[in-house]
Amino acid sequence: MMRLNMNEMASRVAQDIPDGAYVNLGIGMPTSVANYVSDDKQVIYQSENGILGVGPAPEPDKIDPDLINAGKQYVTLLKGGCYFDNAESFAMMRGGHLDIAVLGAFQVSETGDLANWATNDDKFPPAVGGAMDLAVGAKQLFVLMRHTTKTNEPKILEQCEYPLTGAGVVKRIYTDLAVIDVTDEGLRVRELYGDNTLAEVQALTAATLLPPL
Repeated sequence: MMRLNMNEMASRVAQDIPDGAYVNLGIGMPTSVANYVSDDKQVIYQSENGILGVGPAPEPDKIDPDLINAGKQYVTLLKGGCYFDNAESFAMMRGGHLDIAVLGAFQVSETGDLANWATNDDKFPPAVGGAMDLAVGAKQLFVLMRHTTKTNEPKILEQCEYPLTGAGVVKRIYTDLAVIDVTDEGLRVRELYGDNTLAEVQALTAATLLPPL
């Protein structure tokens, strides 16, 4: 089967971010999405630790140690960007002022439930950050994740087994195998990569997938 690598997955998400959108990119893989949004689009990135107008990573000799995003990565500030405290940042997130949030996930259910802050493994302590606020506050929530775990267990389930970040919040799932929409009818495959078939992807999914329209 054709599986996209991390950069290819991020590039695929970037295709669906519209010009003029206000976007929050979650820690980890979602951060890479900003690298692939085309130059003819103006996308305004928000970081939950208090930055609007986040720019690309700085050159090694131009790092400002006081300027980092929520993932503790060095960033730059674009012209017109600004800083603010956590209260204002979370008011933006909770108040419906972000068009899109792109988050990673441990599991997603067939009804769009999101689990991305805790597992049942004591080796990995829970860490919710601002995920709950983004999940319910953003106008659209995209999930970017691998289709299965490292041991090939499905991450798309009928019901999440881990504690929920938000119920019914996910609108679209981007994996290394396919793009899947969460609809009122169920999980609708939007795109299969390469020669992947619906049957092959279904075999790695623990919830029913509807064929592309």
